[in-house]
Amino acid sequence: MMCTAVLFCRARLGRELLGTARTTGLWATRKITYKQGQSPEPRIREYFYYIDHQGQLFLDDTKVKNFITCFKDKQFLVFFFSRLRGNKSGRYQEHFPFLSLCGRERNFVRCDDRPLVFTHLLPGPPERLSFCGGGDKLSAPFSPKSLFMHPSSGRLYHPCPEQAGPVGLVRSALAFELSPCFEYPPGRGQSGQPSHFLWAGQRHELTNELARHFPQEEEGEGDGDGEAKGR
Repeated sequence: MMCTAVLFCRARLGRELLGTARTTGLWATRKITYKQGQSPEPRIREYFYYIDHQGQLFLDDTKVKNFITCFKDKQFLVFFFSRLRGNKSGRYQEHFPFLSLCGRERNFVRCDDRPLVFTHLLPGPPERLSFCGGGDKLSAPFSPKSLFMHPSSGRLYHPCPEQAGPVGLVRSALAFELSPCFEYPPGRGQSGQPSHFLWAGQRHELTNELARHFPQEEEGEGDGDGEAKGR
């Protein structure tokens, strides 16, 4: 039996997405073939999703991915992202590295950069970073010293709940709001990596602890479907 929250969301958003999401037939993405709602085993259903660099969630085969076609129901988003884990199911792991399980329903997920994207800074104390449209229901403690600016892409990252990986992307709009608080080494202007973050009257030395999660050659750019890239 499909989970109540998923049924609620699909009933509410089904008409909105029907015109843009291809829900029948066989469709290929990144050399993988699937059918939304396919049943590889009795009483099992499989669906496929995509998360962009703004933290917006879409059915993977939605033709036009924008604010109109993304999932916006907070109840569903909290339900979906609170169950997001690494995909160890043995199915579609190469192309959909994350999985959100709902009873007998498997929701396979791929993303432009990282699956959890911080979108808002919630006031404290203590201050928290909210991710993927979940408000205070999906959030992590804000750690100014743990912010990491990738030296190649310029994208900003912050630690996130471990179940979806230790690194979360900071949405470009929020990164822009935080940018005046960064301090750079003398003589370098803003061309290199920042060394400190000025916040709440304190000067935090950046640890760059998240750097170890990025291969040296990784540019942090993701591989979205042609959507414009943000920091």
